Amino acid sequence: MKQRKAAAATQQQLKSHCKWRRQVFAMVLLGFCLCSLVLMQTQNSQIMALSARFRHEQQEQLPPKIAFLFIARNRLPLEVVWDVFFKGEESRFSVFVHSRPGFLFNEATTRSEYFLDRQLNDSIQVDWGGASMIEAERILLRHALEDPSNKRFVFLSDSCIPLYNFSYTYDYIMSTSTSFVDSFADTKEGRYNPKMDPVIPVDNWRKGSQWVVLTRKHAEVVVQDSTVFPAFQKHCRRKSLPEFWRDQPFPTDPSKEHNCIPDEHYVQTLLAQKGLEKEITRRSLTHTSWDVSSSKDPKRRGWHPVSYKFSDATPMLIQSIKDIDNIYYETEYRREWCTSKGKPSTCFLFARKFTRPAALRLLNMSELGVHKATDNP
Repeated sequence: MKQRKAAAATQQQLKSHCKWRRQVFAMVLLGFCLCSLVLMQTQNSQIMALSARFRHEQQEQLPPKIAFLFIARNRLPLEVVWDVFFKGEESRFSVFVHSRPGFLFNEATTRSEYFLDRQLNDSIQVDWGGASMIEAERILLRHALEDPSNKRFVFLSDSCIPLYNFSYTYDYIMSTSTSFVDSFADTKEGRYNPKMDPVIPVDNWRKGSQWVVLTRKHAEVVVQDSTVFPAFQKHCRRKSLPEFWRDQPFPTDPSKEHNCIPDEHYVQTLLAQKGLEKEITRRSLTHTSWDVSSSKDPKRRGWHPVSYKFSDATPMLIQSIKDIDNIYYETEYRREWCTSKGKPSTCFLFARKFTRPAALRLLNMSELGVHKATDNP
């Protein structure tokens, strides 16, 4: 009997010992698994960090790019000119086009490889004189900012032409750390809507051309803006014109309407509001000639730019634009002398508004200087 009890006790001790060994083994195995998991995560983090660093170094080695942002009604009638301008410079630019919703740049609508499939898939219907224009600009910038190589952002219309070759244009824009924004104090009554105050005080109200060239920092400011843009949507509208009254409510008193054109004020006012005016060169790089005589109504003269037709497209016209080396701002009694790399230079790199026949005539005469072989001024 005693022998049986002793054997049972021994067996119980053996079972307890085996159970303890299994528990120890399980704990060791669990610890090993945890250590392996931590090691794998550490290695994965290191690999990801190295990969990110490698991508960053690769991006740093690539030349900074200029994003050309086209605002078009449908197709780009001057694509042939831009095709010559872009050719051979593929690593130094990118193209984005905001056209009407649903319009596609395919082989049936463009002859230039640089515009194929470059339309935005979230474009909106743009109305002249409405906040939809500045909304389209913000959409273009948002897409262009997705590429970290894009360092400058040039807004262009579908009637713009380049005046010089790509290399000269690229060096001119990239040689300075500033944006090019035509901006001046707007003293005309009826532009500023007092309802914008206090969001936009009148002291920050600016006017200028919508055809700006922005640095990446300023492009991000425009895209991230959540205060000035809503104020423009609500309070900045162009004056209703008689020809549009059948499509809109008749104004109670047309004389008291504020004639606010959003795209002529938005970027300029936003940068002033953010205290960034010291970071801009206060002029546009796109030449526009305003029609001051064609309208029978004196109040509407100068509302639209001159359109250059075939007969207007002469060497003298292009040279007269290239010869401009200063701009005078009447409201500020300020003359802006144009410089590049610290030296006197031409003021404009682009010009508008050119019809397709006019642009093709200039291209055939080699007056635009867009070919690589053209000497820089």
